[in-house]
Amino acid sequence: MPTIINDPVHGFIEIADGLPSHLVKHPFLFRLSRIKQLGPTDYVYPGGRHTRLEHSIGAYHLACQAINTLRNKGTDISEDDAEGVETAMMLHDLGHGPFSHVLEGTLVHDVSHEDITLMLMERINKETQGDLENAINIFTNQHPRRFLSELIHSQLDLDRMDYLCRDSFFTGVREGNIGAARIIKMLEEHNEQLAVNWKGIYTIENYLMARRLMYWQVYLHKTVIAAKEGITAVIQRARQLTLEGKKVFTTPALHYFLHHHVDRQFLQEHEDWVSHFTALDDYDLECAIKQWQFDPDPILSTLAKNHVTRNLYKVIELASPLSQSTLEDIRKQVAQFLNIPLQDASYFAIFKEVHQVLYSSNDDHIQVIFKDGTMKDISHISELLGSEMVDKICSRYFLLLQRDERITNLHI
Repeated sequence: MPTIINDPVHGFIEIADGLPSHLVKHPFLFRLSRIKQLGPTDYVYPGGRHTRLEHSIGAYHLACQAINTLRNKGTDISEDDAEGVETAMMLHDLGHGPFSHVLEGTLVHDVSHEDITLMLMERINKETQGDLENAINIFTNQHPRRFLSELIHSQLDLDRMDYLCRDSFFTGVREGNIGAARIIKMLEEHNEQLAVNWKGIYTIENYLMARRLMYWQVYLHKTVIAAKEGITAVIQRARQLTLEGKKVFTTPALHYFLHHHVDRQFLQEHEDWVSHFTALDDYDLECAIKQWQFDPDPILSTLAKNHVTRNLYKVIELASPLSQSTLEDIRKQVAQFLNIPLQDASYFAIFKEVHQVLYSSNDDHIQVIFKDGTMKDISHISELLGSEMVDKICSRYFLLLQRDERITNLHI
């Protein structure tokens, strides 16, 4: 019998017998139940504590719905291809580390979470004696039927549909509600490309606007940025001390990544990284950070206390980018006020810039299909996406400072 899961966003989700039921119980996937989807966003939105596992199962559910919709509209999709899309969607986030996107580039260098996902999928493929071969081809866009890969990676993929619905639901930011069910009902396949029926234009416009609002209100909220940068700083300090030969409390899994420079070449040369990576989750970092509050290193202990007590960086929004020389001057003042070495002031004075694009013509396009079979990019027909909005980069600039009365009146 299939496995039935009651999901708060999509309702009852049926996990098919066979490979999907096997994968949903796999340790690599179940590890995602210990990684929050939104990292430290719950510092701003307390309800946003859902996990990557919930999202992966939700994305699998949307993949099943999309396959059924396309089949009902006459698109021939084999059972093997359907299972390939559905399992690729279920496993698409295996490569995420603790706190989701927060520590990309900190614990593992120059390797994206998609690359690690692929490596882990290949491991499972060996375990299952090739059962994931088709899913891997779809995930890597190597499948001859392009639209199958577009369900996994595109501006209108099922990953985005689920996380926007889910993140909106749990944070309470209702503006992010995109109506995923209607979008899926509007999907069509034409000449091996994914398209949206012309009747769904306004639904897609709502989707694009909701995505923009979710980025500015949730993912790139200034307090969320402060929380993320605080976690990055404390891990960087712990790593620096470790590489200097100082003893720092860690769990075994975290110890591995603090003591090695893990990059693409390292992953290729060492087989044991898989066991350490798949043992690493939010719990390792939370445990370590709680203990680091009492570390003899004053920088590490301060950064750890900031995280545990929610003493986040003071965020100052700037009208334009901060020059490197100005940032160095600020850090000199911080070093003087806090009585710390200048090189350590970079932990307490950080410049951050973030960018968001409503719709990019350089990315894969959202195609709208009309009654006569012609297709046009939505940017050519949408009233919302005027020429001034396409490819327009919206940027915000922030100076993050340690909350300390000694630097409250810092001259900037």
